Formats: sequence, structure tokens, C-alpha cells
Amino acid sequence: MASKFNPLQYHPPPNTCACLIQDPKQLTPSPKTLIQDPKLVINGGSTLSGHVSISGSKNSALPILAATLCCSGSSNLKNVPCLSDTRTMASILKSLGAQVTTFNGEIVVNTDGLLSLEPDSTEIGKLRGGFFVLGPLLARFGEATVGLPGGCDIGARPIDLYIHGFQALGATVELRDGKVQAHVSNGKGLTGASFRLDCPSVGATETLMMAACLAEGNTVISNAAQEPEIIDLAGFLTNCGAVVEGAGTDTLYISGRRRLYGSEYSIMPDRIEAGTYMLAAAITRSYISMSPVIYSNLTCLLDKLSCAGCKILQLSDDTLELSAVPGATRDNLQGFSIKTRPFPGFPTDLQPLTMALLSTCKGISVIEETVFENRMSHVTELQKFGAKIQVCGSTALVFGKGNASSLCGSQVIATDLRGGMSLVLAGLAAEGCTEISGISHVDRGYESLEMKLQGLGANVTRMTSSSGPS
Repeated sequence: MASKFNPLQYHPPPNTCACLIQDPKQLTPSPKTLIQDPKLVINGGSTLSGHVSISGSKNSALPILAATLCCSGSSNLKNVPCLSDTRTMASILKSLGAQVTTFNGEIVVNTDGLLSLEPDSTEIGKLRGGFFVLGPLLARFGEATVGLPGGCDIGARPIDLYIHGFQALGATVELRDGKVQAHVSNGKGLTGASFRLDCPSVGATETLMMAACLAEGNTVISNAAQEPEIIDLAGFLTNCGAVVEGAGTDTLYISGRRRLYGSEYSIMPDRIEAGTYMLAAAITRSYISMSPVIYSNLTCLLDKLSCAGCKILQLSDDTLELSAVPGATRDNLQGFSIKTRPFPGFPTDLQPLTMALLSTCKGISVIEETVFENRMSHVTELQKFGAKIQVCGSTALVFGKGNASSLCGSQVIATDLRGGMSLVLAGLAAEGCTEISGISHVDRGYESLEMKLQGLGANVTRMTSSSGPS
């Protein structure tokens, strides 16, 4: 049961020795159980056309929702995507006693009446991003207890980076009964410090940045993640009164403030969703436009698609069009090789989807996955479409067949978010009917998926075992 908490009656716990589990595997959550319903049924082989609107960024919305815990008063967040993950994060905030109101893409969060410093463990177990709340709670109230996070089973994502960072800021951290318990060691609050992350983890950078905004003094975080979502989170925190410099570079400079105040902020467009629809147009040899898109957030993908033969035009500051229609491009899209890297490198979240495209391109392509060691589980399912792919460790050879119609519809299973979306893309290109089970994984990251695809002309239907088409 979550401990009850009254900010006005807070007394720091007595000092105890920090306990850090040395084996990172003990800090990594176990795989989640496969969810097979509902299903997505796709009658593929058709081209797409029209315009698609890009939703707000899921990977920005989750840490920014957590960051509202840093602030007194209300925060009004706009352009928040309606996803199972954002709903889970809202439930996590509610379990702490926050007031959360959702309406038409906006979420208003008021954290003045928190009753607990331990979020619901069941909700935390659904979502990797739920662990973000540890930083704000520890910094603002001096203590927190948070269960180990969930999320897609795509590889080890240990939390030792977080723990080392909190210890550098003056916290005592223990792992007990599958929960991380933390409190400030000096009985007063976190203290600014300089430290280096062993690797540029996005989640660790975001969580420690939030904590440092309320620490006394200055903090310097070296080898920080540079992803656009870091810049978005820094933008929200700055609106709330924080002082953060260097967001988007590998070094963050943060001057702590005693208090932050809720503000109004609009979430940036989702670069991964935008990249997904670009790949959807390419794999179906189609012509579509999309907005809003931040061009600089997708340069690496755009360069690859352009080299493959796609025609890309920036119509305005936030609108792109992409054509992969035969005749407008070369007769066959040319394969290419990718190596996933932290931003500004090729995004790991687009690797499975790019693999689906490359299976329809001309020539042999090489995919190297350097971020997550288990991000090849989609290969077996793509092979059911007829894709010719060989895997050795974290490297895949894709033997492209030169056209989209080389794929055939199949019955497949989504086991994670981005791997599941790669199956959707393959189904759009394949001849015949494709049935994808476990589509709830994909729902975690794509708002109104079938509605947007239908708007582009795709024949897509959601099926549930109890109610049939929906």
C-alpha cells in the first residue's frame, strides 16, 4: 500500500547506508506477458494518398507529465497524444493524489494535494516511463518509493545510471522488495553536483535533469542524451521557472531553484510517428504529405529515404510530402544500410519499420542495432510475409526483392511497440490479408492508428474477439 504523505508534516527519514545492486540484471524488469487481443486486419497491396496529421510526441509527453510533480499549482499540457501509455502515466499521477483532468488533447495536472510518495506499482509495471516520477518526488519532497518499471521487452535497460546520479545529488538509495526507495541524505534536500553518465540514456538524463532543477546549487550532467525530447522537457521546465542550459548537447548546466510553478506548454510533434508514415508511404510506393513535422528531428531518416530514391519536398516550415510512386522515382527503391545510434544518429525506434521497407527494396541491406540487444524479435514475423532476412546477433542482412508486391499477407503477432508497427507496414504493402495479434502493443505509441491509415486509403479494420469489427 502506498504510504500517506502530508507535505506540511514532512520529516526526513534517518540516514541509512546506500545499497546499490551490483548486477544490472537485478535492476532490469522481467518481460511482460504477450497480449494477443485485439487484432488488426489489413487487406494490403493498395497505394496510400492524402494528408496525415502528426500527433504530439509520446516520448515527450511522458517525462513532461512526470515533470508536473516538480511544480506547485496547475500545469496545462496541450497536444498530448491519446495513448494507452499517456493514460497509464495519468493514472500514476492520480495514484499519488494529483488532480488530473483530460479534455480534447489537453491534460491539466495539479499536484498541490499529493497524498502519497509511492505510486501504484501495478501502473508503474506497465510503463518504462513511470520511473520518471522518482526524480521529481525525491527533489521536491525529499523521499520517494517507486517500483521497477515495465515497458517493451527489447533488451536490458538497467536503472543503475539513475541510482548513481541520485547518489551524486546527495540521495541515499536502496532496492527492497522490487522497489527503489530513496531519500535525501542530509535531511534537507538534494545538492547540485557534477557527474557523467556512463552512457547517454534518455530516461536517465530526463529523470536526473528534473531532480537537479530543484537541487540546491548548480549541476552539470556530462555525456547527456541529446534527443529532441530532452529539449522539449527542458522547454517545459524553463517555462515553470527552472534554469536549464545545454539541452540538445552532451552537457547540461542546471541552476537549482527552490520552487517551480505550473505553466502552459504544448508538446512537440512526434518524430517517430512522422517517420513511421514516411516509411508507410515508401513501402507502399505512395505519395502522401504530413504535418506538423520538425524537419531537423528526422534528417537521418530523410537522407536515407532520399538516397533510396524517394522524392521529399518541404512544403512549409512544418509540412513535408514524400513520393515513392514508380515513375516519379526510380523504378525500384534502392536498399541502404543503417546503424542505430543515439540522436543525431539513426533512431532505434525506427529500425524495425525500416527493416520492413528494406525487404521490398533492391539489393542487400545491412542493419546494425547498437542500442538494444533484443530488438530483432520482429524478424521472425516479417519472414512470415516472405521477407528474406538473416540475423547474426544484433546485425541483420536484408535481401530485398525490389518491389512491395513481393510480400504476401500472413497471420503474425506483435510482441512490442515498434516491432508491431513494422508488421503493420508489411501488411499494408503485402498482397492479400494480414491479421496482426497483440496490436495493443502498437496502441501504446500510435494515436488513432486505423483512423489515420483509413484516411490515407488503407483497408484496415480492428477486430476484438467479443465484438467483431470496431
